[in-house]
This record gives sequence, structure tokens and C-alpha cells, in this order.
Amino acid sequence: MISEANRIFGFDGWSRETLESRCVLARENRGSFLAVYIARVRVTVHAEGASVVREGHGSGEGRGTSPAEVHDIAVKVAETDATKRALATFGKPFGLELYRNAKAGPIEKALPPQPQPADGAAARTGLHPDDTTPIPRPSRYYGRRQSAPVSEHFRNERRQLAPTPAAPPLSPATADLLPGRIDKSALTIAEPKRLRDKAHLKFVASQPCLICGRQPSDPHHLRFAQPRAIGMKVSDEFTVPLCRGHHRQLHQAGNEVAWWERLKIKPLEVARALWEQTRAKSVQETAK
Repeated sequence: MISEANRIFGFDGWSRETLESRCVLARENRGSFLAVYIARVRVTVHAEGASVVREGHGSGEGRGTSPAEVHDIAVKVAETDATKRALATFGKPFGLELYRNAKAGPIEKALPPQPQPADGAAARTGLHPDDTTPIPRPSRYYGRRQSAPVSEHFRNERRQLAPTPAAPPLSPATADLLPGRIDKSALTIAEPKRLRDKAHLKFVASQPCLICGRQPSDPHHLRFAQPRAIGMKVSDEFTVPLCRGHHRQLHQAGNEVAWWERLKIKPLEVARALWEQTRAKSVQETAK
């Protein structure tokens, strides 16, 4: 804007004066500031002993996190807008051209006519910054538009050749297709079997306590017989009868192995003998 006025009026042929600059709005919201200013500028042009005076009004706003910077920006924008409006009254060179983001550069030398493509197609071309050779647009150069019918043809052909997959049945046809349970004890890294037998637990509860001989008893699971598992007891085959008092005493002892050693009792042998008795009864009942 200033350079355009200097070009037309000369450096000493005109002057600018800010008559008024006033803040009409200042606001702060959570650390963000807003300021709006209005300004009135007078432009005086001196030509052949005469002076032409024009005035213009403008507004500007500034936003940011620094109050001083926000007000400074708003004042400059308002004065610039008022100056543009005042200069716009001097004719076409100061019209809407002052509001363009960038002015057109100097007129460049006309380029020689570029050769047209051999097929006569009006292809859109662009100039490489380091060369004046026309470069076709990517849509023409890579043949995207021309290859569309071909790709559509192959896509339809693949649809016709590909067999339509049958929908899986909602339920297996026979019970044989149901997956069986995996025996984790047969895996390479095996896990111990944890058998559950209510009849065996009932049989163990009917036996006298190993310590005092009282009845009835609780079927106590020997926790050291198998590795611990979250929320799972050891297998029911590792159970021995204990009365309620000794059962509570064992759980309060903490070290179960030391507790049994102090009483000189081998609970694993007792549990194995009780399990064999239960298995023998089950075989006899099955044989009948």
C-alpha cells in the first residue's frame, strides 16, 4: 500500500496522519485476550501547489495471550484499514487492489508457444521450476482416467470366477463335530489334573480324624500336593479327614508341611489309600 502510493504520488508528494485511534472492546477469557480498535486517518496529497485531503475510517482486532501484543496488533490493523479506505478514494489504482493478499509481480517476458501433444488432446500442463519443458498433469501422465474401464473389466471378471463362499451353519449337524475338552496334562508343558469327585469327599468325611479320631470330619485338601492356582483347590484325590478343631488349627499354622512333620503323619500316603478305596468301590459298582 505505501509503496503503491509512493510510486504514484512520489515520496514527498503525500502524507498520512492518524486523527483518532480508540479501543472499543477489550475482553479476556481464560488467558486469551481480544481487543478491537477503530481509527480515523487523513491522507493529504500535494500536486502543483494544491492539496487534496481525504479521510478514511477503519477497524481492526487482535487476539492472543499477551495483552500488550493484542492491543498493538489491533491498532496497526485499524490504521492500515483506515489508510486503505482513504487512498481508495483516489481512483482505480487504490481500489480493491489494496485488499488483495499479494500484488501481481512485474510483467514477465512472454514464453514461446509450447508444442502440443501428438494426439492433439488439450492436456493441462505445468512448468517445472528448473525447466521450461511442459509436464503433463498426473491424471493424464499415469493414465488413471484411461485405465478405469480396463480395471473395471478385470474386477468384474474376478467376481465371476471367484466361488461364492457358503455361509457357515448356525449349529453343528451332529454332536461329533463339537470340539472336545483339551487334556492339559498331555501337553508339552503339562498342567496337573484337578479331579473332582463328590462321592470321594463324602467318603473322606465319614472317616475319623487323623489326629484325635473324632467324627464327623472335614475333607481337608493338602495344599502342598499340587502347584497353587488362582481360585482352585488341589485335586480331590489329595484329601484327608480332620475334625473341625484340627482343621481350623492347620489353616492357622501357615506352614502345612511342618505341621504334619511335627505330628509325624504322612498325609499323602493316607490320601492315596483313601482314593484307592473309593476307586475300588466305583469299579465294583460299575461291574454290577
